[in-house]
Amino acid sequence: MKDWIVLLIAMTAACVVVLTIVVVNHRRIGEDDDPSQTPDVMEYMTMMMGVIYAIVLGLAIAGVWEARGAASETVRQEAQALHEVSERVQVYPGPVRERIRADVDSYVTYVVRSEWHHMEVKGELGDKGAVLLAQLRRDVTAYEPKTDHEGQAYQPLVDQVAAVDDARTTRGEGAGATMPGVVWFGLITGAVVTVGLIFTLQIRRTGRELLLAGLFSVLIAFLLFLIWDFDAPFGRGLSATSAPFRDLFPDLFT
Repeated sequence: MKDWIVLLIAMTAACVVVLTIVVVNHRRIGEDDDPSQTPDVMEYMTMMMGVIYAIVLGLAIAGVWEARGAASETVRQEAQALHEVSERVQVYPGPVRERIRADVDSYVTYVVRSEWHHMEVKGELGDKGAVLLAQLRRDVTAYEPKTDHEGQAYQPLVDQVAAVDDARTTRGEGAGATMPGVVWFGLITGAVVTVGLIFTLQIRRTGRELLLAGLFSVLIAFLLFLIWDFDAPFGRGLSATSAPFRDLFPDLFT
């Protein structure tokens, strides 16, 4: 059974149980009952639903913000690992050193100038990046160190290439939207219900009440937009950027 079907059944069951209890309890009330002595729960229920929705919004914002921060850190780690490869290969002979640095430069140039736009549009990595990274790995691992100094640098270089691969994989996993559709269903439905509850409080057309109602609706819309904007760590306005690559390899983008 699909998750959304289970969710629908659970929500329906909860609603039916509550309404059944209310109806049964109402039938048991005697004719001498005085409703005026019972506190009005409408305002209390409205307040509680607003509080619950505020908690959900806060959790959603925290989740997408954390995903964006993780995406930025992943990009920094990938760029830093490539920079380490380019610097540590200094101890290798000239032809080997230049070949590995050329591999690094080709990969960085492709990521910044081509793959980044592909991630923003498609929500996935480009195929060429994996090919360029595989070439870098082959050139790093194929060289056999001739001296102790080169031997000491060999394993750290291999580890840095593995770190690049790991960061690239993580970047690919976070290239698309991070919020499941069922969460968006709950956020939008909750917004409609929360804003709709304004009309249960007998709002009047005074300037102050209309202003508060408008500001409340604008706030809900803004928070939903903020979640939507953060939801794609690489694809929208407040997204992770390729700045770490540009900062560590300035000669490639001058």
